[in-house]
Amino acid sequence: QVELRESGGGSVLPGGFLRLTCTLSGHSYKDSIMAWFRQRPGNEGGGVAAIDSDGTTFYVDSVKGRFTISKDSGENHLYLQMDNLQPEDTAMYYCAADHRECFPGILWRVVGSFVFWGRGTQVTVAT
Repeated sequence: QVELRESGGGSVLPGGFLRLTCTLSGHSYKDSIMAWFRQRPGNEGGGVAAIDSDGTTFYVDSVKGRFTISKDSGENHLYLQMDNLQPEDTAMYYCAADHRECFPGILWRVVGSFVFWGRGTQVTVAT
């Protein structure tokens, strides 16, 4: 049974940091693209960062230089290190994975591109 489970969310002050972890099970993710998405209240969800099967990383412009996506060698943990968090980063963060190794262009940012999803972890950045 495929399962993706996020952890590591919480509440921090602006400028703070968090590290999200996604534990993946029930499927071989060695040849999978994996990603982090977020959904702010009242907005559609969108991709924040992705890492393909070769380890190539992708980021949305608003998090470049602040967020780092990585995975462990066993391919069953996905991480998102989030530094210098700002109030606009407040959102529910979701882990996603797909059968495919990579996507062309910016399709990794599209919710419908991924078939496996976690239930999310809340990140709140506020004074």
